[in-house]
Order: sequence, then structure tokens, then C-alpha cells
Amino acid sequence: MARRTEPPDGGWGWMVVLSAFFQSALVFGVLRSFSIFFVEFVAAFDEPAARVSWIASIGIAVQQFGSPVGSALSTKFGPRPVVMTGGILAALGMLLASYATSLTHLYLSIGLLSGSGWALTFTPTLACLSRYFSRLRSLAMGLALTGVGLSSFAFAPLFQWLLSYYAWRGTLLLVSAISLHLVACGALLRPISLTEDPAVAGPGAQLASLLHHGPFLRYTVALTLVNTGYFIPYVHLVAHLQDLDWDPLPAAFLLSAPTALVALAVAYGFTSGALTPLAFSMLPELVGTGRIYCGLGLVQMVESIGGLLGAPLSGYLRDVTGNYTASFVVAGAFLLAGSGILITLPHFFCVSAPTSKPQDLGTEAPDTRVPLRRKGWERTELQKDPESQRWAAPGLLPHIDAQGTTVPSAS
Repeated sequence: MARRTEPPDGGWGWMVVLSAFFQSALVFGVLRSFSIFFVEFVAAFDEPAARVSWIASIGIAVQQFGSPVGSALSTKFGPRPVVMTGGILAALGMLLASYATSLTHLYLSIGLLSGSGWALTFTPTLACLSRYFSRLRSLAMGLALTGVGLSSFAFAPLFQWLLSYYAWRGTLLLVSAISLHLVACGALLRPISLTEDPAVAGPGAQLASLLHHGPFLRYTVALTLVNTGYFIPYVHLVAHLQDLDWDPLPAAFLLSAPTALVALAVAYGFTSGALTPLAFSMLPELVGTGRIYCGLGLVQMVESIGGLLGAPLSGYLRDVTGNYTASFVVAGAFLLAGSGILITLPHFFCVSAPTSKPQDLGTEAPDTRVPLRRKGWERTELQKDPESQRWAAPGLLPHIDAQGTTVPSAS
């Protein structure tokens, strides 16, 4: 595969954006709409909210904690087979969940199996997308992750409507069929090779350098705190509204932002939707595109702690207090704490993004010297003049300009 000097900012990258759009919809659209099933599981298994909350939390945690595995496999085999395998696992987990007779079965099927499938799809797809774009990376990432918001808007009422006709078991069968489209998303991925790749060390050295990189560590802690509170409204909002005597279908639509609490729902939906693409777009600026698989996998693994604990903590507070007020206050506190750490990152208050690459992680600047041999000349090296952008030979030898034209020496 020919190596590119820099990401193409387009080309097949737009097909990768399309793949990431549907992949993010099929992963996080389902996770964000889980509160529809939450109410059904509480009633079907007669279990407290805290125990039922572990289903979504395990799925989120496995998806994030298993991301380094997806990253490592993608580095070795490429993202396409890894993502296609993940799509099969995600669909199989939902299929087995439709036959569950206890919460343990749901922990294993949705939480462990589907979560493992999501781990093999989300991180490799976004890492592949990041390598296709540089100047347009934020735009591409934003377009790809709009699938999260649009699917949340569509899936919440759709799943509630399906529940009214097919109950939760039949609905999970249909969700399994929908999740199988992740295989097609994976087939669209095409890896790209960049010139900086050979200079990047192996996974072990990359991990060691990242663990000694202060901005990366602070960024990881910030996203972990944000992740703790991020999913709480998506898991418990419908149950909260039903505690307030809302009917199930209107409550599901509020998950997509209609009446009564519309201002808060729209504000949270807008800001949380903007957070995701910005968070993943910023990471290559910290670690470089050559380390994006390792960096993204490590971030996802650490922030899985927040995804694992957030929803159960919210459910526990509901069981103790009898309502969800404390749960949502605690969720907001975690979001504010993570945002506070983000302020400490380099260039946070700069209007324009820095153009320099992260040299402190061990990336060497490219060698600007090239060998030269012409008839009657000695073998020597040319040095590129940074101001004139011309290749200049030392002494009395002529030099070659940027267009390759031989120019006699001034001396």
C-alpha cells in the first residue's frame, strides 16, 4: 500500500464517514434508548432499579474497557474484519437476550456479548476515520456522530411502539436484526497508510509514552468523570417521567425532546451531542494520528469506569430517596467536574488550533535532506532552505528549486 504524506481530507474517507454514521447510530442509538427496555425489565423480573441498571452499565463498560482489544486487533488485521466480527457479536447478544429468564442472562447477553461487539466496532471505526482527515477532521467526526443523535430521536419512540405490539422479547429480536447491519458498516472500511507510521513505536512503547504524557492523562480523567454522568439521563429519564405519572409513549418521546421539559431536554441533547465528536476529534491533536488506535483504545478503557458506575449509582440513589432528583443532581456534578479538568489542557483558551504535531511523544521531525547524483558531480546531500523552499547544495554545486529546476550557484 502506497504511503501518503498526510491524510487526504476526503476521497474514500467520506465512505468511512458514512460507515461511522450508521455504526454510531446502531451502537449508541441503542444504548441511549435503553431506558425504554429498563421499565420493561423492572416489571418483568420484579427487580429494583439499581440491579436492572447494571445491564446498560455492563454493556457500556465492556464496550469501552474492551476498546484496546479492538484497537490492537485493528492494528494487526485492519479495521474491516474486526468491525464485521463485532457486528455479528452485537447482533448475537441481542438475539440471546430475547430468550432471557433472569437478569443474569441479560448481563451476559446484552452486557458482555453485545458489549464486546460494540467494543470491536466503535473504536476501530473512529480511529480509521481520524486517519483520513486532518484539516476537516472535526467536520468529518461531527457528521459521523450525528448518527448518535438522529438514532436516539428515532429509536426511542420506535422501540416503545414495537414494545406495545411485540413485547420486549420480540423487540429485542428486531433490534438484533438491526444490529446485524454493523457488518455492512465494517465492509466499507479501508485502511490507509501514512508516512509517519514507520516512525511510530510498537504498542508497548506507545502505551509507555502515553502514560507519561500529562495532557493525555488529564484528558482521560476528564472524559471518565464526564462519562459517569453522561448516560444517566438516557438510562433513567423515561423511568423518572413515569414516576411523575407520564404515559409510556409520551415519556419515550421526551427522550427525543418534545413537550414540558423540552427546554432542558433540547439543551442537554444539543450539548451532549456536540461533546462526542469534539472529544474524539481532539484526541489526534494530543497523541498524533500514528498513535490514534492506541490512544483511543486507552481512553475508552479508562472511561469505562465511569460508564460502569454511573447508572447503578443513579438507580441506587433512586431506591434510597424514592425519586430521581438526587440521581440527576449527581450526574450534573460529574459533568461539571470533568469540564473543569478540560480547562487545564494546552491551548484551551486559544481561538485557533495549534498546527504543530505532538513531538513530545517521541515523533521525530522528517529528514529534509535528499541524496543527489548528477553526471560529473560528487555524491552529496541537498539541504532544503526553510524560507525559499529550495533544495540547495553546499559549496560551488548548483541547487535545485522546489520545481526540480537546476539553478547555477551564485558563487
